[in-house]
Amino acid sequence: MTTEIGKPAPDFSVEATGDQTIALGDLRGRNLVLYFYPKDSTPGCTLQGQGFRDEHNEFGENNTMILGVSRDGLRAHANFRAKHEFPFDLLSDRDETLCQAYDVIKEKKMYGKTHMGIERSTFLIDAKGVLRKEWRKVKVKGHVAEVLAAAKEL
Repeated sequence: MTTEIGKPAPDFSVEATGDQTIALGDLRGRNLVLYFYPKDSTPGCTLQGQGFRDEHNEFGENNTMILGVSRDGLRAHANFRAKHEFPFDLLSDRDETLCQAYDVIKEKKMYGKTHMGIERSTFLIDAKGVLRKEWRKVKVKGHVAEVLAAAKEL
């Protein structure tokens, strides 16, 4: 399954912080910001999470919940979430099932070496489970404000 604006978002059921499993189908009735980031506790990912944290109430007032996704395990997620007081859950996609469904695993280069990793991407899914907007190759600066503006339009 691939992502396509105006079509149902790829379904998922994934382990999350707070000792729970979160499924897209259980979130009907609320909009969802599903953001994929490369790694817990790295500078860009921390800034991005803090941005969503700082605007969390504003998203909530617009019937929109936030979930972050990376390949890190639940322990790393729990530590990252607690350290930065994220009021939203983080999903652990160690087997990359969710990453593959949303096509965010891309070839990346770092220090002259090539590897496969998560391309920073965000998806806005409406209360009926339909994909309304996607951002790929996200630059952290200004991104949360852009996502919030789009959520307010739903």
